[in-house]
Parts: sequence; C-alpha cells; structure tokens
Amino acid sequence: MKKFIKALQAADVGNISLNENLANHTTMKVGGPADVLVEPASIEKLQHLMNLINEHNVKWRVIGRGSNLLVSDKGIRGIVIKLGKGMDDLEINGTTIRVDGGYSIIVLATQMAREGLHGLQFSSGIPGSVGGSVYMNAGAHGSDISKVLTKAHILFAEGTMKWLSNEELKFTYRTSILQKERPGIVLEAEFELTEGNKDNIKSEMKKYKDYRRNTQPWNHPCSGSIFRNPLPNYAGQLIEQAGLKGFRLGGAQVSTVHGNFIVNAGGATSKDIQSVIKHIKNVIWAEYKIEMETEVEWVGNQADLKR
Repeated sequence: MKKFIKALQAADVGNISLNENLANHTTMKVGGPADVLVEPASIEKLQHLMNLINEHNVKWRVIGRGSNLLVSDKGIRGIVIKLGKGMDDLEINGTTIRVDGGYSIIVLATQMAREGLHGLQFSSGIPGSVGGSVYMNAGAHGSDISKVLTKAHILFAEGTMKWLSNEELKFTYRTSILQKERPGIVLEAEFELTEGNKDNIKSEMKKYKDYRRNTQPWNHPCSGSIFRNPLPNYAGQLIEQAGLKGFRLGGAQVSTVHGNFIVNAGGATSKDIQSVIKHIKNVIWAEYKIEMETEVEWVGNQADLKR
C-alpha cells in the first residue's frame, strides 16, 4: 500500500486523503475510515488512477454522494473513489443532455426544469449522483432512469472504457448490469428528454418534493429506502403493519414517518443500523414469510446483514 500511495501522490490524479472517515461522506453519517479516498480531477485522471490500481493490485470501490450506502464501522480497506468536483460537467444539445457521473441528480432535475425539458422530474428528490442513479436504476413516482437514459460511458475494472446502450445496461427494478455482472464506474450519462412547459414541469417537481417532505424523514440523517419493495407488497407498508415504526436500537431508529427508512437518531453506528435491519427481516419473515432484500448498498461483511 505504501508503494501505491507514493505512486498515487506522484500521479497527481486529484485530491487524496488518507484514513478518511467515511461518515463524512455518507448521508447516513456512519462508517469507518477508508485507507485512501481519492476525488479524481477528470475522466482522464480517473482512468489513470484505475491503471495504477490494477498495477498495484489494490482493492477499490466507488461512491458518489454517499446516499443509498451503509459502510461498516470498520471502514473500507484499499481505495475509495469519490466522484464529485471535476467529474460534474453538463452539456445540453436540444433535448439531448450529456452529464458526468459526479453531477447531483437533484441539481440536474432542477436545471432541466429551468430549460423546459421534461422527463427527470421523478428524480428531483433523490439525494444521489447521476452515476449512482444509473448504477442502481434509481426511480420514484412511477418512473426511473431506464425510461430516459439512452447510453452511459463506463470505466471497467480492467481500465477500459466503453459506451453501453440502455439495452446493454440490462435495467430492471433498482438494478443494472453494473452491480454484479459487469462492475464499472459511470463516467457520463446521456439522456433523451422532451420539450415541455416550464411552469408545468416545475409544478410537478414541487408536488413530488412536497410529497417527500411530508412522507419521508429528511430531518434526520438517512440513506433513503432501506428495503426493495417485495412486489406486489410494499416494504414500508409491511414494516408499519408489523408495528415496527419507531423501533430503535442504539442510535438507529425506524422512522416514525415512513417504515422503509432507518434514521440516525443520534450517535448511531453502522452496527446499530445492521441490528435494526436484521430485526426487521426476522419480524417480517415470522409474520408474513416474506424475505426482505435491502436496497441500500452494504459495504462490509455480507453475513452481517443476513437474518
């Protein structure tokens, strides 16, 4: 690792932090340190970084804005790549937009509303990056990324880059090919939107924002929805029916506003949140014989989240 860090510092790929506390980089505000955190200054710098990672055989993972992410209290060994400043360009060409993976999806939706472009209103309350939204096919209000994305520019683990079409990304509910079958980093995304009335688009976005403000616990640190909906059932509804609203262990609490959210009610650890997740899984299985699957991405020992 020392040789890698020395080579990394000499390569000037972007901002580098050692033993960086990841609680500062996740919306849940929990998680231990990363050995190395790098914020690449450009796509070219990121590709060079990936080549260094492969050359030194270092473990790596990528994060965006840290939403939908639960990091172990033990942290992450190896290198964490954070897409942000330097990876947040936006280009608008008529109804076609091309945007970097580090761009905020909420900011993008707001900007498109100002431009009178229709199609991204659903994402106006999703607290993540464009890259993360493509990676997990983020969605809300009956729509998702797969409905408007035409292609995405991907950096694969071996250091190669390729544009993948919507079909090649194999989108399904909250899933893409990038999660397991072909791991990679979303460098850029291209969306095809439609022309619309600015006032109508803004009104629709306001309706969605008001709905989230009234039904979701944004007054506490959280990571968004914890569980995937076990269709035709809904995770939040099952949790509430089981009487688990407000259930608390340590600093982690099932939201009193929405059952599918766990909030950091003060001083929570990742272990506290794991314990609440396990308890919910056990109760829902006992009550309904339904296996709850997490939507939030867990970084750590996978056995920690099993029933």
